[in-house]
Amino acid sequence: MMQILGYTIPALVVLLCTWIILYLTMRQEERKRLFELQRASQKEITAVRLRAYERLSLLLERTQPEAMLMNESSMAHQMAQDIKGIYTMSDLQRELLRTVRLEFDHNMSQQIYVSDETWDKIILARDEMAAFINTIGIQMKKDCTAMDYAKSLLTAYVSNGETPHQKAIYALKEEVRRTLNC
Repeated sequence: MMQILGYTIPALVVLLCTWIILYLTMRQEERKRLFELQRASQKEITAVRLRAYERLSLLLERTQPEAMLMNESSMAHQMAQDIKGIYTMSDLQRELLRTVRLEFDHNMSQQIYVSDETWDKIILARDEMAAFINTIGIQMKKDCTAMDYAKSLLTAYVSNGETPHQKAIYALKEEVRRTLNC
């Protein structure tokens, strides 16, 4: 009986040590796999967030008056029609507000990738641009042309100092820097 215990106890100790070593090794491998999975996932998430920042940056650039007036081919065509008296200031004002709304609506889903503070600045830029477009429209004479309205809009915007659009773009850039420096 003693001889059996003499063989059994060391065998159990070896078995227990082997089990502990295997358990710790498997646990370490599981942690390593989880870390690699998180790292790969983080790379993908970072890429998606960077694309969202790019899209939001484009949104802000496209909804500035000079971009809306110069880059919209349909608006440029309609502005040419202004010479014939077909396109009015109200038409242009309505088209600008429509462009701001459509650009924003098209990129609304990107809000999940940015901080609440940055998203609030983007919303403020949208709201301020709509208010700016309407304010300039109110200040214009009712019989002014679309071209006069466009000139007034651009002149007032340029003399406005730092705009909400610029503040929102700056916030986006800061958030990108923080994201990349994690």
